[in-house]
Amino acid sequence: MKRDSAADIPILVLAAGASKRMQGTDKLVQTIAGVPLLRRQVLRARSVADMVLVTLPPAPHPRYACLTGCDAKQVSVADADMGMGHSLRAGIAALPHDTRHVMVLLPDMPDITAQDIAAVAAGPANHPQATIWRGATATGTQGHPIIFEKRHFDDLKQLTGDRGGAQVVARHKEQVKLIPLPGENAVLDLDTPSAWQEWRQNQKAGDP
Repeated sequence: MKRDSAADIPILVLAAGASKRMQGTDKLVQTIAGVPLLRRQVLRARSVADMVLVTLPPAPHPRYACLTGCDAKQVSVADADMGMGHSLRAGIAALPHDTRHVMVLLPDMPDITAQDIAAVAAGPANHPQATIWRGATATGTQGHPIIFEKRHFDDLKQLTGDRGGAQVVARHKEQVKLIPLPGENAVLDLDTPSAWQEWRQNQKAGDP
């Protein structure tokens, strides 16, 4: 199979979840330097990829306003409340028919930079022996983003409930290439108020 360049690989941002652990607030509309987290992550993805798709809960929903002016395809997921698997299924189904790879990016991971996204996106070209490429820590803890070759799309379309792409990775672990990213970028997510508070405090502590 031909290996796509980084810009050729569509990025699928999974933003249809219910933010259930945030005690009534929405983690994806929390702002960082005045920018909603979801918008921030989509813009970072768009700086790397020619195509970005974002799965979203059915409208109306505040997350749609976060994407005003973003050059990204919005994919409404009617059964988003049934779990991440349904969001993944909808996103894969929305890809162009000739798509050879897709990157799955979780939007609640604020330390993932455009450089991190580009590093993983270069995986298919740099490591053509693999069929799955995954961001990881320097010590090998697996995280995100994850790129899947087309041969795995059917498996992704079968996901149900809250099962994400990790179970597909587990079934094909011999075909996975880990891409080390700095620090905890590949694994740190913010899905509780306490996680947000700690992250913001760490950001302030790092200010000059």
